[in-house]
Amino acid sequence: MKTETASPRYRALDTWSSEDILETMLEGQMAAVAAVAPALPAIAAAADAAAERLARGGRLIYVGAGTSGRIGVQDGVELTPTFNWPKDRLIFLLAGGDLSLMESIEGAEDDSEAAEREIVAAGIGKDDVVLGLAASGGTPYTVAALRRARALGALTIGVANNAGTAILEASAHPVLLDTGAEIIAGSTRMKAGTAQKAMLNLFSSLLMIRLGRVYEGQMVDMQASNKKLVLRSERMLRQLTGCGSDAARAALEKADGNVKLAILILRGRSPEEARTALAAAGGHLRKALEG
Repeated sequence: MKTETASPRYRALDTWSSEDILETMLEGQMAAVAAVAPALPAIAAAADAAAERLARGGRLIYVGAGTSGRIGVQDGVELTPTFNWPKDRLIFLLAGGDLSLMESIEGAEDDSEAAEREIVAAGIGKDDVVLGLAASGGTPYTVAALRRARALGALTIGVANNAGTAILEASAHPVLLDTGAEIIAGSTRMKAGTAQKAMLNLFSSLLMIRLGRVYEGQMVDMQASNKKLVLRSERMLRQLTGCGSDAARAALEKADGNVKLAILILRGRSPEEARTALAAAGGHLRKALEG
């Protein structure tokens, strides 16, 4: 297993100068991001397939243990404030439960029965998307969750940093991030974790674009939950429509802060007409504007 292999190159690492150690670790981080490039076709296929399920009302479920589980949570929690992804359509299944976000829960990653119970308890079905992550590719908890979810008809996506592993085999859409040996042997929070985070950044952002939550490169479904984001909403409206600040604020007020509705209102629709047009377009602003 490459991620557990001790490389002869780093055998005397602790005798190197601090600058040399940092330079080598930085090179490893850059190589980790580069390792995502060969997986782009697999990531694109997974995101497109996931968008089809989620467009029908499905949920996005992140599954993992330890570092991989925490990275999944970090990605998922950002989808609500950034893209207004509904909280009730986002689930995190972590080996050892929520406590594992802050401390290591010994033995939890080996509990495959717990994973199966949690998948069933979540009511996973055919419109759901289950994304499992594990550097090793063989974490029993994550493998069991993916297999059970697939048996229940969910779309499964497996992300691993070792080829030929159970997580990749258990998934309809396997994504291999071949990061190789870690500079500190087995410390997969380093290269493997960086590659997973980069992959999730790409996957979830593409997914939200395909679901119509991005228009003209702007986060038009963003939740304006503080003063900074209210100002960002107004700025988006000015940039996208050419309106002035007063018109932007008035449109946002009529649209209850919804940027997409505000754009349609500024294009001459009433609030009711704007809501109807956006719903008919499946939430895609470009389609609503063209309709």
